[in-house]
Amino acid sequence: MAPTLRRVVAITSLGLRVLAGEAALDRSVRWVAVSELEDPTPFLEGDELVLTTGMRLAAPGAVPYVSRLVARGAAGLGFGVGLGHDDVPPEFAAAAAQVGLPLVEVPRETPFIAIGKAVSELLATERYEELSNAFAAQERLTRAALRPGGVAAVVDRLAREIHGWAVLLDPDGTPLHAAGDGAAAGTELVRAEITRLRSPGAPASLALSGPGEHVVVRPLGERHRVRGFFAAGAARPFTPVGHTVVNTAGSLLALSLARGRDQLAMARRVRAAVLELLLAGEREAAARAMDALGDGPPSGPVVVLACEPHDAEALYDALPGFTAPWDGLVVALVPAGEAERAAAIAGARGRAGVSAPVRPEELGTGLDQARLALGSAAPVTRFADLAGQGLLSLVDPGLLAGFATSLLAPLREYGSRADLVESLRAYLACNGHWDAAAQRLGVHRHTLRYRMRRVGELLGRDLDDPAVRAELWVALSARPRTPLGR
Repeated sequence: MAPTLRRVVAITSLGLRVLAGEAALDRSVRWVAVSELEDPTPFLEGDELVLTTGMRLAAPGAVPYVSRLVARGAAGLGFGVGLGHDDVPPEFAAAAAQVGLPLVEVPRETPFIAIGKAVSELLATERYEELSNAFAAQERLTRAALRPGGVAAVVDRLAREIHGWAVLLDPDGTPLHAAGDGAAAGTELVRAEITRLRSPGAPASLALSGPGEHVVVRPLGERHRVRGFFAAGAARPFTPVGHTVVNTAGSLLALSLARGRDQLAMARRVRAAVLELLLAGEREAAARAMDALGDGPPSGPVVVLACEPHDAEALYDALPGFTAPWDGLVVALVPAGEAERAAAIAGARGRAGVSAPVRPEELGTGLDQARLALGSAAPVTRFADLAGQGLLSLVDPGLLAGFATSLLAPLREYGSRADLVESLRAYLACNGHWDAAAQRLGVHRHTLRYRMRRVGELLGRDLDDPAVRAELWVALSARPRTPLGR
């Protein structure tokens, strides 16, 4: 949630003075916009604190100027004095008071950039608090799932986390456990929607909204083998953090309902959550989450392996160190002294990219290195072998990642279930040999030909052009790791 204008004007070092619209100071401020234009609204999105010295503003234009800001959704107006005007013109204060727009006086000694920095720091603090709250909630849900009776504990815990209700139903729609105020009415609402989730081509989840009621419903288990349904509801719309918490609870419930092999899958998801905490620098929270499993990542320098195995379960059992699923891959954090043995195991069971040794606080860098190395067609590629051999090492990583994201965006956004990105990777890795690439993907060569035609259409490029192929290979090799909350 963005900071309010009230929090901004309360910063004493800025010396801001409210002249009008005090009742609306609880509006959120999402950015600061400085403009001396007579009409800055074409350059606003809403919720900005607009700062001006009024150099081009005159008293007769006060009402239309303020009205345009209100219509655009500006959070407030900051009027700097001491340059264009010794004092805020009373016409502007009157116009702001009439429409309820907060108007604050900015003293001559307060630079506009100081206000921008203050708002930016407040936004960063709010974002950090949101992430910290999400991690804390995920940890509490994980601990609930690992206790005896974990299914009921997760439902109870989630109802408290979202200040609402949660319910778990069996595949037939019979309630198994419910918690929170409004759970009974919510259960009846959810049961009426389950038929939609069972139908062919149904969405992965449903979101229902009404007066004072916002509900998320999702099936648990694979589409061909639904083990139950899960729903959560609250009086207010779910924030991004709220959706993260609900999704975490749903994932934990799906895992808690599993048996045999699926119980092992639960441990993998917990490990994925631990890996996410480690990548975010939350080592203490990760260690606490792993206490119940009696396992954890190695201490000291590690080598990160990003593996694309033929049989993921067999690789999990064979690799030393800490392993976890990540974005369709198996990621292993291996003590530096066992890196070569782990690489040999991974290479015998598929392909692997191997990072250079990294410290615990550099796991994100290690994962990036391993995934970059995985882009090679070799069974095992070490990041150290790439350095100094290719042009990629000469390019700024940030610019390279931006180029890759922009170039490949049409393929990632394509609605078909066919994975055009991986199909393109296989096609380029096999130097355009249809049979070899199709065999690698496990599809017919005609299917691959169709996909490549679609790739060319979406990108607007000729895949027979060597320069185009080179650009695409660079973009594929620069694919960044999945961000938090994936």
